[in-house]
Amino acid sequence: MKKKFTIRDLAKEAGVSVTTVSQILNNKGDRFSKATQEKVLALRDKYKYVPDFNARNLILRSAKTIGVLVPNIANPFFGTFIEGVQSVARKEKFIPLVFSANRDPNLEKYYLSQMIERSISGLVIASATMTTDTINEVISFNDIPYILFDQNHTQQGDRVQTSDFLGGQLAANHLLDLGHRHIAILTSDNPSENLNHRMNGFKKAIADHQLNFDEVRDVIQAPLTTTGGYQATDQVLKTGASAVFAANDEMAIGLLRGLHERGVKVPAEISVMGYDNIYLDDYVYPRLTTVQQPIFDLGVGATEMLIELINSDNNEDHVQSFPVKLIKRDSTAPYKGN
Repeated sequence: MKKKFTIRDLAKEAGVSVTTVSQILNNKGDRFSKATQEKVLALRDKYKYVPDFNARNLILRSAKTIGVLVPNIANPFFGTFIEGVQSVARKEKFIPLVFSANRDPNLEKYYLSQMIERSISGLVIASATMTTDTINEVISFNDIPYILFDQNHTQQGDRVQTSDFLGGQLAANHLLDLGHRHIAILTSDNPSENLNHRMNGFKKAIADHQLNFDEVRDVIQAPLTTTGGYQATDQVLKTGASAVFAANDEMAIGLLRGLHERGVKVPAEISVMGYDNIYLDDYVYPRLTTVQQPIFDLGVGATEMLIELINSDNNEDHVQSFPVKLIKRDSTAPYKGN
């Protein structure tokens, strides 16, 4: 394997010190002669020299790297969230390092320790299992700026969030306005706090219409995935509900497949509604009615807040809230009765 051309090699060939080369390559070489600057830059281009990232960090005292911790990178929601992060990071010349811990607290701690060892500049934490104790023990102790995504409202710190309670109300009111009175809920078997807010908003709207809601019969719990929604199909049908609200779009999409395989027509026989507005909603059949979270904007907002924290000494907690809204498509329809 060909030996990498290093800054020491470049300095030796140019006949100058490593410090001189470093300052010229980092646009801090005004005190050196034009001939020296041109010679160093010409050798850089000749050998296609790329500065060593870790060595550059030591010289500039800035990693320009942010860690992004998400629960499930396979979920299209977090894919879009990360796109928002990247759009700001690229513009501000930061490099995002993305880790998916699969809701495993031990794996989260491992990734956190590895990122801290690599001198990251800050963190975006979109994790429901990250506790305040872990934040205090691992992150705050090392004086690393961080932004929370609203998976867990009990955590202290700067955050971006949406109103899950309002989103749940929007979902319930849409189905109630269509005439549905027996509605099932398909939710996580390990719900995060924001999911509980979502479901509480839904139940509050049901109660406001003075309708009975049977928790045992009408709430089905499953993994928060397409497989979870698919495997819960028979339980949903057993409720006899005319409509079902799924905690996220992935569950709803899995349920749509399960209903199709059983010959159950959506929305003619049962209305199905999701939450998030992931890009797949426009490509499933029927197209999925949902509550939209501005996913890309959440990633943008979180990263802008983080970089502002990195560049300032402001210690006050900031919260940035983003709106949710109903997106009507083809998977819900008026109740037709038996």
